[in-house]
Amino acid sequence: MERILVIKLGALGDVVMATPLIDAIVRHHPAAAVTLLTTPAFAPLFAPWPRLAVHATARRGARAMLALLRWLRAGRFDRIYDLQGNDRTGLLCLLAGARERVGNHPRRPYTHHPATAWTGQSHIFARMVEVLASAGVVVGADAPLLPAGTRERETVDAWLAAHGARHQRLVLLHAGASAQRPEKRWPHFAALAARLRAAGCTPVWLGAAAERDLNASLAAPGDIDASGAFDILALAELGRRAAFAVTNDSGPMHVLAAAGIPVFGLFGPSDWRRNHALGQETHVIAGVELLPEYRGRRTADCLDALDVEHVWRRIRAAGVLAPSA
Repeated sequence: MERILVIKLGALGDVVMATPLIDAIVRHHPAAAVTLLTTPAFAPLFAPWPRLAVHATARRGARAMLALLRWLRAGRFDRIYDLQGNDRTGLLCLLAGARERVGNHPRRPYTHHPATAWTGQSHIFARMVEVLASAGVVVGADAPLLPAGTRERETVDAWLAAHGARHQRLVLLHAGASAQRPEKRWPHFAALAARLRAAGCTPVWLGAAAERDLNASLAAPGDIDASGAFDILALAELGRRAAFAVTNDSGPMHVLAAAGIPVFGLFGPSDWRRNHALGQETHVIAGVELLPEYRGRRTADCLDALDVEHVWRRIRAAGVLAPSA
């Protein structure tokens, strides 16, 4: 039996965007044993997937690396798809001993790759579609795949009932960002939430436990603070119960795109053309695009200057508010 390895270690948004790619690989090899190499944080996302084994590994540490190399050599993989594409995973592909190695870069160790180098000229998902095409794999979907199981549906049902929110018009807000990228935070979420309340919506503040203080400072009476309440799959299921979401450029932006609702992603210093959530290009709100004085300058203050009026006009134009709003 053919043995296939897919490498995708992180981060959250990148893993979510890779889900349709991984699905395409599994479908392309119907008789093969396909294994995903990822990190422990993301392994549960793929537990429900049929025909996909998952091996979780730590990303750092000499001991973890040695254990991983032993596992790779023992796996005797025939083909490796490197969806991570950094120097470390390229080295892993080489040391694994697979005869076919599919990757983003037209250089060793890859045997299958696009003809031209990638310098950020396109969205990373579009580029990875080209990477898979170089190995004969056709990607038929461009939406993230985070299906809910019974556990996730029951978790969200119970949470909505506990907060009396079953019949409210929920709007999901994520005001946080990576601790390493605080400049990605739009500073006007409180003003936006006030507009949403006046329009008959209930703001739901999302975030990890580390964002609890931030959300507590933004939430008003009647809002719902969901800090630390959901894992990734349950968050996607919560998204399916909401009208729309407004987020910074962050992992939850990509997770909520899997719910199929409009996700208005707020972009400042990061390049939305390379990083917007799948299927959400028309809902991108970018300070560098709306404010001429910031074009060509991806600085943090372009998010400061992106006021609530700009954002509110885009939300209203999208038709996602109640008719009377």
